[in-house]
Amino acid sequence: MKVIEEYSFKGKRAIVRVDFNVPLNSSFEVTDDTRIRGALATVKKIMDDGGSAVLMSHLGRPKSGPEDKFSLRHLLPVLGDLTGVKVAFSSDCIGEEALQKKKNLAAGEILLLENLRFHKEEEKGDEAFAKALAEGCDVYVNDAFGTAHRAHASTTVIARFFPEEKMFGYLIDAELKNMDKVMEAPEKPFTAIMGGAKVSDKILIIDNLLDRVDNLIIGGGMAYTFIKARGGNIGNSLCEEDKLPLALELIDKAAGKGVNLYLPVDSINGDRFDADAETSLSAAGEVPDGWMGLDIGKESVELFSKVIASSRTILWNGPMGVFEMDKFAAGTTAVAHAIADATSAGAFSLIGGGDSVAAINKNSLADRVSYVSTGGGAMLEYMEGKVLPGIAAIRGK
Repeated sequence: MKVIEEYSFKGKRAIVRVDFNVPLNSSFEVTDDTRIRGALATVKKIMDDGGSAVLMSHLGRPKSGPEDKFSLRHLLPVLGDLTGVKVAFSSDCIGEEALQKKKNLAAGEILLLENLRFHKEEEKGDEAFAKALAEGCDVYVNDAFGTAHRAHASTTVIARFFPEEKMFGYLIDAELKNMDKVMEAPEKPFTAIMGGAKVSDKILIIDNLLDRVDNLIIGGGMAYTFIKARGGNIGNSLCEEDKLPLALELIDKAAGKGVNLYLPVDSINGDRFDADAETSLSAAGEVPDGWMGLDIGKESVELFSKVIASSRTILWNGPMGVFEMDKFAAGTTAVAHAIADATSAGAFSLIGGGDSVAAINKNSLADRVSYVSTGGGAMLEYMEGKVLPGIAAIRGK
């Protein structure tokens, strides 16, 4: 395995797996370019060394072959602006056009290949497809942390065609270093904040974290499963009935390991799941019948903020409420600010998961936290202790 910092790309054509799975509006304009920006350091290194970069990515979930709404050509204006280079484009990621355009690349030039998932062979991890992607290139760089947990052709199988000439880009390198900082040697006290809709999505990571954290804060829809398990009334709030015994088990496990488990103490409720819902405030375990808890209240914000302020390491994954609705965004916003303040006071903070990242970006706090992860599912699996195929393919493990 090579290290990008020490490698010279001079005269080399690098095929780089990037994660350009970015949101587009109805006019096919990029609405959040965070992931594209995340790849810039790697692309710049290749170009500055005197190499050329062939970029490959997926976009969305096309079901049956090419669809214009999932075409990566929509990214060309943004990619050109950010790199300062006129980016060439191939209307397919494999085949004669792609190969010729690779071969025509001069030093300092960039080629963007069409959506990998327009071919079903990508997700199947097809070897012939991976070989076609590799053709015409000298070195493989994986910088798509968001897909490192998938054993796809472009993330894992392609590495076989570059037995010596393969490495992580700066983004994955930074992701792994920052996650290892949290999981392997966190400065204490270590607080994990878990939010989002479902307990079932977070069981494994909570289980793995209980051996590491001092404090575990649980918010979002998943909190109501814990609150009901403890005997609270949650009205029509989100609840995974089949996970009530598991919630009690996790509560007991936390106590047995000396972990302080914090649940919301008050709840901002809506009479329906709607941006224009009527709202009411109640204790978290006393949500009236017919109402649903959609955000944490002020007392919960104060409690959680106090814990966050006393922490030296903070991991945040998942919102505290229905963050996309303004009426129910206050809890998530307050937690974002509390984490930024704690970071300013010397704590190390790692933010991961789409909604947490969106909350940080929406409040312009990205430069006030230590690290914002680009990989939702991949980050979760890494923190669950799983081996990620895209990482193992480079590390050789």
